Amino acid sequence: MSRKFLLRFGGRSLLSSSCFAKTTFRAGPIQITTVSSSQSSSSSSSLRLLRFPTTPTSSIPSSVTFRTLATKSSADSEESDSGGIDPDQDEALEDGDITDGWEEEDDADPQIGDGGDGGGIVLRDVPWGKRVLSIAHEILLQFSEDMKLFSFKTSPRGYIYVRLDKLSNKYGCPSMEEIENYSCLYKKRLEEVGQTGEIPDDLALEVSSPGAERLLKVPEDLERFKNMPMRVCYVEDHVEPRCPEKDDVFLLESIEAETEFCVWKLADVKENHGLLGKGRPLSRKQKDWRLRLPFSMLRKVTLYLEY
Repeated sequence: MSRKFLLRFGGRSLLSSSCFAKTTFRAGPIQITTVSSSQSSSSSSSLRLLRFPTTPTSSIPSSVTFRTLATKSSADSEESDSGGIDPDQDEALEDGDITDGWEEEDDADPQIGDGGDGGGIVLRDVPWGKRVLSIAHEILLQFSEDMKLFSFKTSPRGYIYVRLDKLSNKYGCPSMEEIENYSCLYKKRLEEVGQTGEIPDDLALEVSSPGAERLLKVPEDLERFKNMPMRVCYVEDHVEPRCPEKDDVFLLESIEAETEFCVWKLADVKENHGLLGKGRPLSRKQKDWRLRLPFSMLRKVTLYLEY
């Protein structure tokens, strides 16, 4: 995970009437974050942050994140001793970084079905997990049929992580407006159910798109993204345990569903142009080269980011 630096405008909150949320634009030279609160009008506030990425950005859209934290009034916060999230309190880390008090997801390498960039549903046995998942599906009914849950995860500390997948989008990324709309509708419904005591009333919510970092499911996602370069981690001998893994940028040529094989060719990208040295374009031999692999020998497949 790249290091993030936060800078407050004027060091104070700005007035806003929108729901308490944090919207992060992860692509582009400067990342802008807006934080606001949907408490009573007397306690509504917002905070704008700048994030300066320390890694190169890509022309491929990355994920857009919309965060919503607990919406208790200031009076409730003073009476509560539960150690809830304070949106105006930053935490200084040992290495000098500053966070906004948000519980960041585990930065371990994604795995298929991990509830994050690997997709899938992970409830971690929290007692309210199934109910908030059902509410997430309920809110999806208000959107077009091509909007799906890519992943869903809950945390024992009261965090809900949702990644939305838009099937009609080339990269699977919903628009910022769609993510924001879903976030506000979902948070409103969580508050309504929370008032009945069925779920906690101080849950924190993060809604985002999977972005190009998503792991592709084999073979389901291969056909969907077949016209896009993919970074493929594979082995050429699944019998030999010491066979080294290879990492190349391919385009999908075809899928043999019955035999569970796929055929790849070199993608016409800068990384492959350097195979002959001096950034030369692919030769005829390289363009005609093919690699046939069984699904079982594919270790990891992601969309390729060209910087």
